[in-house]
Amino acid sequence: MENNTEGADLILLGLTDDPQLQAPLFVIFTFIYLLTLIGNLGMTTLILLDSRLHIPMYFFLCNLSLVDFCYSSTITPKVMAGLFIGDKIISYHACAAQMFFFVAFATVENYLLASMAYDRYAAVCKPLHYTTSMTTSVCARLAIGSYIFGILTAAIDVGDTFCLSFCMSNVVHHFFCDIPAVVSLTCSDKDINELILFLISSFNIFSALLVILISYLLIFTTILKMQSGEGYQKALSTCASHLTAVSIFYGTVIFMYLQPSSSHSMDTDKIASVFYTMLIPMLNPMVYSLRNREVKSAFKKVVEKAKYSLGLIF
Repeated sequence: MENNTEGADLILLGLTDDPQLQAPLFVIFTFIYLLTLIGNLGMTTLILLDSRLHIPMYFFLCNLSLVDFCYSSTITPKVMAGLFIGDKIISYHACAAQMFFFVAFATVENYLLASMAYDRYAAVCKPLHYTTSMTTSVCARLAIGSYIFGILTAAIDVGDTFCLSFCMSNVVHHFFCDIPAVVSLTCSDKDINELILFLISSFNIFSALLVILISYLLIFTTILKMQSGEGYQKALSTCASHLTAVSIFYGTVIFMYLQPSSSHSMDTDKIASVFYTMLIPMLNPMVYSLRNREVKSAFKKVVEKAKYSLGLIF
């Protein structure tokens, strides 16, 4: 298959060929996807409706929830279709589009997590200057910058991948058009392309991680200096959810994209990919809501209003 054949199709092998596993996996992934939709769209709606949550921390969380919903929706429906009706064929252009949106949203999430770490640093280390340092314009610039980096990264990665000649096979050993799986189909010399992809991934991950690590180093230094036990607990609680999300996200991303292509195992990659394409978008709303009093309070307020409007409270 030559990559200049615009009508060519690719075949996604999916997670398994075992018919006995396909039905249970479809049920599981449908449940996960529904939780992802409810959790992320619910979080977004909650933040938009409650004026008490119109602060920088929740502005970034609102964007994070939207991004999680979008990048899960880029992958999961196609996986569900493959399991339910056996639709494993994806067109060449649809594959490129899927890869573009997935890389874009994943990169946006990467920089949003860094922006949230900076926000936590400003809140804990410089509380008196917080309102002047994290203004609406600063938050907007950080968010817009995240989306710009996401789009640029996706454009470069997709262009770098699909400029190769694909003549070995049209079978992608994955359940979506992930970069390592698609690049493995090429019969071209891919060393330079892989180097470019590695450098871009490394820059995005480590630049964001550097911001996060420096922010938390300064946060923990400030926390250790606190005299008040209440202040100590409050500072830790405001950072716990974000640290959990950061650990889950970067652990799987580093495992997937910062290892040599020769060491990639497709089966291992599939398992890791399920984690960060489906489970992380589902877990993030839970992580941020279960440990957050303000979100719980806002949720109770919305539920009470809904009950009252439906006439359930007499």
